[in-house]
Amino acid sequence: MPKNLSFLAVGLAFAAHTSAFAQDNAPDGPILFTNVDVFDGQTLELMEDMNVVVTDNLITQITEEDVSVAGGLVIDGEGYTLMPGMSDTHTHIMFASLPQMQLMLGDPGYNYIYAAGDAEEMLMRGITSIREMAGDSFGLKRAIDEGRIAGPRIYPSGGIVSQTGGHGDFRLPNQRNVRFGGKVEPLYEQGHAYLVDGVPEVLSAAREALRKGASHVKVAAGGGYSSPADPLLGIQFTEEEIAAAVSAAENWGSYVTIHAYFPEAINQAIDAGVKDVGHGQLLDKETLQRMADEGVFLSTQPFTICSEPQLDDFSNSKLAIVCEGTPKVYEWAKEIPDLKVTYGTDMFFVPPDVFAEQVKQMERLLPWYTPGEIVRMATGNAGELFAMSGPNQNPYQEGPLGVVQEGAYADLLLVDGNPLETLDAVTDTDNLKIIMKDGVIYKNILN
Repeated sequence: MPKNLSFLAVGLAFAAHTSAFAQDNAPDGPILFTNVDVFDGQTLELMEDMNVVVTDNLITQITEEDVSVAGGLVIDGEGYTLMPGMSDTHTHIMFASLPQMQLMLGDPGYNYIYAAGDAEEMLMRGITSIREMAGDSFGLKRAIDEGRIAGPRIYPSGGIVSQTGGHGDFRLPNQRNVRFGGKVEPLYEQGHAYLVDGVPEVLSAAREALRKGASHVKVAAGGGYSSPADPLLGIQFTEEEIAAAVSAAENWGSYVTIHAYFPEAINQAIDAGVKDVGHGQLLDKETLQRMADEGVFLSTQPFTICSEPQLDDFSNSKLAIVCEGTPKVYEWAKEIPDLKVTYGTDMFFVPPDVFAEQVKQMERLLPWYTPGEIVRMATGNAGELFAMSGPNQNPYQEGPLGVVQEGAYADLLLVDGNPLETLDAVTDTDNLKIIMKDGVIYKNILN
């Protein structure tokens, strides 16, 4: 079935099925997983031969003892590994595999339906939570949370906050700024980005994102390889402007994450109070150590493919520089044990076959990390990052994410293999025997 018809043809039926499953076909009591080894998302050692109870949408018991669930469902785990659902901490769900020209055409209805199809595909890869890093995903998030469609939990940023000529400025050369007689282009009209300059405008953009329900604020603090006008090594915004966004986020109990690659831009942002670096492939070891000392997350991506077909020559020339720095940053990060690193992909406007590699890209990290360390980036570390949204802006507060522990959300994968030793236990979707999110089973291929 063609990509652009997949959700229209089956998505609404699948949404009705999953919603009906949650409401009508759920067991009358808890769900009990027996005979499973457990990876808890943090400790790089399995708990063997365990029993795990899920009540409603939370994990309520983890024990070696025999347990029973009256009126519930018993699933024999057959010795497979039960682990947390995985997270991608750098997504653009509103245009992940959407053709770029389609966004420019300004048909938001079609684009939202398309994004719903991408969301379903993410969930069926074992991605149960994502952090949106630029895009108006609030409506999509609501539909998923209500069970109208299938998809991962979304930690939304709303529009990226960018200066004129910055990483969020994707206007064509003939498209003028609205201050100088131009019109509002679809990217900004639909709320995927804000073009602002000066402290008052940065404050307004950050507050607008938070008002709409952003779990964090995304600021473009340095040049990007995909943006058409800015130099890769250009510092964007002043420290005062970034500090304004930080002030707005902190006043709501949340935090600011940035787009930036190189030390000068990142250090200025940390000086301003930023708590997460969304790239950092050109960092030096000194700055990485500073980040560890000050509790700043490194939410970087394995950019090891140095040219992308959807980009022009100018953008690919910048990507090649970023790609060259990737191995060194991971090598240094591995040497700093207190540095919290999460897994993300940052895919946008990519062909469907590239989008399908969302989880498989974890294998690019094997030259530097063990399988267990990689999977922990996408589970326990991601859960700690999500918690920084705070009690006001964290949309999921019943329990922690990214861990298998009592009181945590029942976002679980049952996988064939030991993910601490063999990464294809999670990167090969055939090995995902059960996918559960919020206590609802979306995939079950156990015998």
